[in-house]
Amino acid sequence: MNSIVQNQLKAFKESKQNRGCLLVKCPDQPGIVAAISKFLYEYNANIIESSQYSTDPHGGQFFIRIEFECGELKSKEEQIRKEFQTIAEHFSMDWNLTSGYEVKKTAIFVSKELHCLRELLWEWQSGDLLTEIAMVISNHEDSREIVESLNIPFYYIPASKENRAEVEKEQLALLKENNIDLIILARYMQILTPDFVEAHPFKIINIHHSFLPAFIGARPYDRAYKRGVKLIGATSHYVTNDLDEGPIIEQDIMRVDHRDKIEDLKKIGRSIERSVLSRAVKWHLEDRVIVHENKTIVF
Repeated sequence: MNSIVQNQLKAFKESKQNRGCLLVKCPDQPGIVAAISKFLYEYNANIIESSQYSTDPHGGQFFIRIEFECGELKSKEEQIRKEFQTIAEHFSMDWNLTSGYEVKKTAIFVSKELHCLRELLWEWQSGDLLTEIAMVISNHEDSREIVESLNIPFYYIPASKENRAEVEKEQLALLKENNIDLIILARYMQILTPDFVEAHPFKIINIHHSFLPAFIGARPYDRAYKRGVKLIGATSHYVTNDLDEGPIIEQDIMRVDHRDKIEDLKKIGRSIERSVLSRAVKWHLEDRVIVHENKTIVF
């Protein structure tokens, strides 16, 4: 990791050393917000940001994200987790508490198309993507130079249908060894097996063009051009065992017309893919996403 990014992450940790974030999902019922607020008040915590959503106030699901400031949080965190469990059990909560001083570690998977990787690295270098990029894994050598120039470990692991099990075993070992929190598929053109996906539930983010399912498979822009589409876009989602059908985090589109050739569509598509993937990754890193069934609530 280069010194500029190290200094940025150090400054971020210091500024967030007493910042906590609580994500909660549970059946909707009276008293949830009051109970959480009272609990945090007892720890002299100040709520900085609070967002909530209910699918239906009468028997629906309730979601809330609370960001708070609490003095000496690191020394109190274990006790906070232990005592909050009582509230969680009472309201049947699925919850997660994260601390601002803990920077998430990411691994980026990429193949030959580098536009999404370049965008992530630029955001990371500029201090807008606050994460520790622990490694880049690729089944091609194309990205080695740009990655290693930033002092990020690069692993070239050729992958195909024939050696998929062996490759994933090596990849999973690297992820475990480095305590990776998030895997980013930045145009990684290999299908992950169910075993790989199950090892990192809702911790793998993918990007694809929004022509799916209309133009699924190879050469989507060619077929979209022949069909005369007027809108193209991109979708970023969590990876599940259902190919390209995981919970959607972010999407965007851009209008095109008859003047745009196939190469124009590809260029526009790459631009959308870069920004959509970057936003989805940021929101995950900031603990702004709650998965519910096959949807996401993004605060």
